[in-house]
Amino acid sequence: MSRGRHILAAFAVVALLAGLADARAQEPAARGRAVLKEYCASCHAIDRLDLSPHRAAPPFRVIGESFDLDRFARQLRRGLASSHPDMPEFHFSADDADAVVAYLRTIQQ
Repeated sequence: MSRGRHILAAFAVVALLAGLADARAQEPAARGRAVLKEYCASCHAIDRLDLSPHRAAPPFRVIGESFDLDRFARQLRRGLASSHPDMPEFHFSADDADAVVAYLRTIQQ
């Protein structure tokens, strides 16, 4: 293999590794969105622009106004309850709670 091909191969490996690192960094947020979609999207807006299907359910893009996101994962693990009768109490695993917060950080206004 010529020197030019070695250099191109090295650049390709670096680009591939950078892409894998970027994908791993995005994994928690993607998993957090999937958790919210499964458990919360029937009532709450979970993306930046959608409307909440349930009128009284706040969109998650503004949840940072009501909750300190640095502490929110701990609240999710302990159990999150609401005085609203339609909202069940939720308990998330540590990994899911961290993933949800990672996602929420990406959509805050």
